[in-house]
Amino acid sequence: MRRFAPVLLAFGLAVPGLLAQLGGPDDRVIWKEFVSALKAGTLTVDRIRPLYGADKEQLLKWLKELMTATRDNGAVSDWDAPEIIPVGNLVHFVVKLRIGRETTTERSLSFIKEGGRWYFGHMENIMIRLDKIPPPPTSEFPPLPEDTMTWQRNEILWSDLVRIYLTTAAKNGKDFALGLFKTGAGYFVGATSWVPFVPPARAFILYLCWSESRLYGNLVTLEKLTDDEAVVEMQTHFFFLYKRSSHMRQWLPFAEYRTIFETIWQDRAAKAGWKLDIEYKDPECLQVVFHFRRNAS
Repeated sequence: MRRFAPVLLAFGLAVPGLLAQLGGPDDRVIWKEFVSALKAGTLTVDRIRPLYGADKEQLLKWLKELMTATRDNGAVSDWDAPEIIPVGNLVHFVVKLRIGRETTTERSLSFIKEGGRWYFGHMENIMIRLDKIPPPPTSEFPPLPEDTMTWQRNEILWSDLVRIYLTTAAKNGKDFALGLFKTGAGYFVGATSWVPFVPPARAFILYLCWSESRLYGNLVTLEKLTDDEAVVEMQTHFFFLYKRSSHMRQWLPFAEYRTIFETIWQDRAAKAGWKLDIEYKDPECLQVVFHFRRNAS
């Protein structure tokens, strides 16, 4: 019966006492009420209960923006036929929405069912469909697009490092915590050993460009490289994470977040014998320019 009930709900079939037993309305009714309120602009924060600590107002803003984007592209009908996936007291609706002439986004919208009511809980655009893999034993685990997996790697990496920084700063102070990011000596060893066929100072610059581009998926342009000067422009996931990941903004102020970035790169440059000036082309630091000059020593 536990496997049978969600199937019945997904197709909207009425079974006496079943809906009451699960403590919530029919899943199709939830979606219809939600979409109607979103279209009419009557959805309010009291119907939002974030599953993962996001801000209610921000979630509501994102939902309204998504509806506006589909409306502007004549694609409001895309909301009409979601895939419905019940899981316990949650129900997830997967929709493919046209938000531009040639742009379609797939989103999972999650709802909490409680006490005969529904609450919007989360919106996600990364979905790993491991619910569709073959039964064990299996070695088939579906990939995501490479740019999506690059984003995931960066989000996992920096979320872990920032969490360690905050925990350490609370116990030992910010200066001590920032010191943990000063790993420039080891970085320089890696650069000179893996890029052995050019002088060490140049190897550092070239390795920087390669690793940030190939290992971490950042957009990197080497604008200039001589024995005494180098210029590197970069769009780094580090700063896009702060813009797009709500948990980062909740954890620490932007100025402190930027200090982590600058501590890492100033230490790396110094250990390689470069003096580094960092230029930001926009307030959110999405476009960064590194100006390297050789230290007099």
